[in-house]
Amino acid sequence: MTIRVLVADDQAAIRAGLAMILDSAPDVEVVAQAGDGLAAVALAAQHRPDVVLMDIRMPGIDGIEATRRVVAAGDCDVLVLTTFDLDDYVDAALAAGAAGFLLKSVEAPALLDAVRAVARGDGVLAPEITRRVIARLGRPARRVERPTGLDELTPRELDVLGCLGRGLSNAEIAAELVITEATTKTHVSRVLTKLGLRSRVQAAIAAQDAGLVPDR
Repeated sequence: MTIRVLVADDQAAIRAGLAMILDSAPDVEVVAQAGDGLAAVALAAQHRPDVVLMDIRMPGIDGIEATRRVVAAGDCDVLVLTTFDLDDYVDAALAAGAAGFLLKSVEAPALLDAVRAVARGDGVLAPEITRRVIARLGRPARRVERPTGLDELTPRELDVLGCLGRGLSNAEIAAELVITEATTKTHVSRVLTKLGLRSRVQAAIAAQDAGLVPDR
């Protein structure tokens, strides 16, 4: 199956470079390009790609607001790709529902792998960002609130949420719980809906807050 991608970046040269990398893969096709946030939202609704590769700093509305609108519309998943790895940007992108956050310094093979992962329904974070997110989650001063909706989850959905909290992919969750990947995707979707979350990364944070991830 071909993964259909929309590239959103305000710099034409960067859009062209990203499109060249993505189109070089036999299983990836760039279906549209956007030079600003509003265009990204409109083209996502028009083409309904599998993944939007979204820059943060763009004219009109920025990539954070564009991500929020695209995710809220249910048009596709968003993978943020930016030069800036500021914690505020990371937190805002994840809160908006981004399925992943990468830096533009990423190598082409890793970028393609990330696009494939997001298209499968998995989440992706740049390694340096992952370490910082984990560090912030582990701060004693962090105020932890029990996520709402946990009581609505079935025992199996709680198992899936715990796996998400450990950063497992759909394939890894399926293997651990001895279920199919299709069933795993269904469980993940139900967990997100019941908890009112937009992405599996948000679900991972919710699992941490709920105490479903054992201390290492």
